[in-house]
Amino acid sequence: MSTWLERENPARLGELVGRVPVADAPDVDEAVRAADAAQRSWASTPLEERVRVLREVAATFDDEELAVLLARESGKPVGDCRGEIRFSGVFLNWVADRAPEVLADVETDDASGRLLLRRRPFGAVAAITPWNAPVILTMLKVGPALAAGNTIVVKPSPLAPLAISEILRRFPTDLVKVVHGEAETGAALVGHPLVRKVAFTGGEGAGRAIGALAGRMITPAVLELGGNDPAVFLPDAEFTDAAMDRLVMGSFQSSGQVCMAAKRLYVPAGREDEFRDAYVAAALRVVVLGDPLEEETTVGPVITAQAAERVRALIASGGEAVPLGRVACDPERGHYVRPTLLTGLDDGSPVVADEQFGPVVPLLTYSDTEEVLARANAGELGLGASVWSADEERAFAFARRFEAGFTFVNTHGRTGMALRAPFGGVKRSGHGREYGDEGILEYTQTCSVHAPAAFRAGGAGMAAAAYPV
Repeated sequence: MSTWLERENPARLGELVGRVPVADAPDVDEAVRAADAAQRSWASTPLEERVRVLREVAATFDDEELAVLLARESGKPVGDCRGEIRFSGVFLNWVADRAPEVLADVETDDASGRLLLRRRPFGAVAAITPWNAPVILTMLKVGPALAAGNTIVVKPSPLAPLAISEILRRFPTDLVKVVHGEAETGAALVGHPLVRKVAFTGGEGAGRAIGALAGRMITPAVLELGGNDPAVFLPDAEFTDAAMDRLVMGSFQSSGQVCMAAKRLYVPAGREDEFRDAYVAAALRVVVLGDPLEEETTVGPVITAQAAERVRALIASGGEAVPLGRVACDPERGHYVRPTLLTGLDDGSPVVADEQFGPVVPLLTYSDTEEVLARANAGELGLGASVWSADEERAFAFARRFEAGFTFVNTHGRTGMALRAPFGGVKRSGHGREYGDEGILEYTQTCSVHAPAAFRAGGAGMAAAAYPV
């Protein structure tokens, strides 16, 4: 390893937070081979011991120094970073609780014969993780993979490699390997012949490249990609302070750089002014643009200068721009973009048609629910969506028709998630699931052992080439 990746603080330009060594192809090969060599022994380790490791690491996640480090490298408010790290520990403990039931053998012995279904690990797993929530989005892969008996090699994002690398060092080093780098490092990892499963969270462009390479290797993959999530307010929805507070933060947490953020807001025609006033008032209550290390800050800078330039261009592309919240910093010190609501746009506007992935959101109106459903389902992304209504039954009936992998009811974003609820996309937003029992099962293969009743002692037998009945 002869080169380094340096990470600058996006809130304080010129401040070096830290650096990590770049892994070349031989480094990746060494890491994968070590993970592969350790995997069979780990798989034969009793499940009770495997989940004990998860619990021991989870107990170290109440770490203020890590929260500050994550805030400095990612630009996320330190309170948000603190919450992400603690929640990651909660998730690992949840996996430890569920794994014994989810991974248990299932055996049936009846008139048809005896059938044993076993959940077996894949082997060495490759995980490529993003910068916007690096701790939890890595633990979503590491926890289930280890519980199921896999080992794992993680390539963190070069934009937030520091805090997650420190956390991964708390796992046994023969089970969890870390390699750093850009696309070349990722390609060497995904394309390694000893990698048996790939897990990726990130943008569609990188997802296409990873999916194509995994496909050439015939390696199964979990891909959680982007979304252009609609938030639809049905005619009976109430614009209460609490609801608007949740929606605003559902749009602007992590400066809007969240795959499942509320990215398109649809309200009934005739209620636009009422909604806008309530939304702007909520932003004044909950949005404070500022330095991530200040406790009052709820929205920090975007991740890079290029991201800031792209979002500013979207804001300037049309419609009326309504600045939101309070500014408690010098925006020139970092990659700051003030959260903005855009009105007066049509569905063809770039900020509506494409995922903006930043602190700007469009407000649109509709005439009837069939119309808004068609508009909400338009496009090739289908990660999340939300529906808001005073009638829960009506909301669920509408939600059944969304083309989305996860629909929130009367909230949007992490306040609407649950450890038991599988999360993932449809259409081009990816495939596979995280969270829930399905998120654990993604790291297993079902293997069957079958003794047909016909060939057991006293069985009637069947012709040598007969089909089963």
